[in-house]
Amino acid sequence: MIKHSFAGVMYMNLIDELKQKQTEMVSWRQHLHQFPEIAYEEVMTSDFVAAKLESFGIEVHRGLGKTGVVGVIHGQDSDDGVSPAIGLRADMDALPMEEQTNLAYASRHPNRMHACGHDGHTTMLLGAAEYLAKHRQFKGRVYCIFQPAEEGGNAGARSMINDGLFDRFPMDSVWGMHNWPGLETGQALAHIGPAMAGADIFILSIEGAGGHAAMPHQTRDPVVAAGMITVALQTLVSRQLDPMDQAVVSLTKLEAGSAFNVIPNIATIGGTLRTMKASTREYFLQQIEIVAKTAAKVTGCDVSMEIRPGYPPTINHEADALFARGVISDVLGPDGLDTELTPAMGAEDFSYMLQEKDGAYIWLGAGKESANLHSPLFDFNDELLPIGASLWVRIVEAKLSSQAG
Repeated sequence: MIKHSFAGVMYMNLIDELKQKQTEMVSWRQHLHQFPEIAYEEVMTSDFVAAKLESFGIEVHRGLGKTGVVGVIHGQDSDDGVSPAIGLRADMDALPMEEQTNLAYASRHPNRMHACGHDGHTTMLLGAAEYLAKHRQFKGRVYCIFQPAEEGGNAGARSMINDGLFDRFPMDSVWGMHNWPGLETGQALAHIGPAMAGADIFILSIEGAGGHAAMPHQTRDPVVAAGMITVALQTLVSRQLDPMDQAVVSLTKLEAGSAFNVIPNIATIGGTLRTMKASTREYFLQQIEIVAKTAAKVTGCDVSMEIRPGYPPTINHEADALFARGVISDVLGPDGLDTELTPAMGAEDFSYMLQEKDGAYIWLGAGKESANLHSPLFDFNDELLPIGASLWVRIVEAKLSSQAG
């Protein structure tokens, strides 16, 4: 039994060939880190991915979701028309923010940064793709999905689906993986059921009647109404949510006025609602509007609400989450499977894929010392490259061989 040790953690059954490939994979990852591209602008990135896939002898398809790439790896009997197929997804896009790491390979693109590790996700899938194409120890087909535009509500997953991802590349299940700071390096997790929340944006427009700041009795003050609404909305989660359920209401924008001596006509409040259940989402969106209108009545102001729907919750299919847990235990050892970390209230557009297909979303431990995701100091932990690639390979080999029977 092969054992490898990183950072004091013992791994079992890492693929030795992928471990030996780590230095080369690091060079790929650090190249991608230097040239980050944001949603639907991943031209250089998709060119890099496509060129690598072609060099591995993999069939390449481009243009899904504008800049998305799909690599097709045929197994031992993939031309029989009935063999199973699996999709592995990695996100490619960066964030519109300035990097502050001072690394030798830091971003060369102003206000562009791989602050969420998508450079690492892309590299792990490329490493797995090369190994799978070389050895083909599976039946059926593997679709390596390199997706644009996960960040910022741009829904690259939905764009790829709308461009025919699942019609052109029929697959039985689809899988995603994300590095996760705070979870020990050498551990991974597949939640049973909800893994990440759905996210919606709401905007409350408060209309009053402005006037002179010295004569507030002649106005209907929307700033006062905004304050009352802000306080009232804090009771939704604390007093109207089942303690066994999960939701977050955060007010993140408040805009009003243009002068210190003028009470404005209008104020706006912007915020986000994060929920795990569709029923909770529907109820809270209704309650936000009701509470806001009721609070504003005290000041004589009117409220209208705009909802900008975001990503739905990321819900793992139970059988596939259990299957992933088995693979994690086999690859990382009995201590490599975490079952305690709770779902996150962040959102992920892989949720659209899991609405269409069976599958699961895996968190891969990035270490307790890692900077937080979306921090200007974040850098992907390169120790994860052979770990994530090994997990991808073993998921494919176990899933397809078990289905092909």
